[in-house]
Amino acid sequence: MVCKINLSNALSELNNWNSTIDERDAITKEFKFEDFKSTFAFMTSVALKAEEIGHHPEWFNVYNKVIITLTTHDVKGLSDKDVVLGQFIDNQYEK
Repeated sequence: MVCKINLSNALSELNNWNSTIDERDAITKEFKFEDFKSTFAFMTSVALKAEEIGHHPEWFNVYNKVIITLTTHDVKGLSDKDVVLGQFIDNQYEK
């Protein structure tokens, strides 16, 4: 069972994520890379992890930039799945 967590708890466990500017209970972060190849490799690693844990991000990509938004639709807000995926995303970006 997935349980809802509050925004401040989620943000405290992640690196430089922010609440979204809309009224949703969601977090977002922008990532920049040297080129599209690096960007796509990052997105592929995130996609494989997302499929593994059954939790898929919302994202927007243009060339060397990816904006990722995390929220859990089943709880209409944030859950531990968002933190787990966010931490994985941060670790992949730091590689």
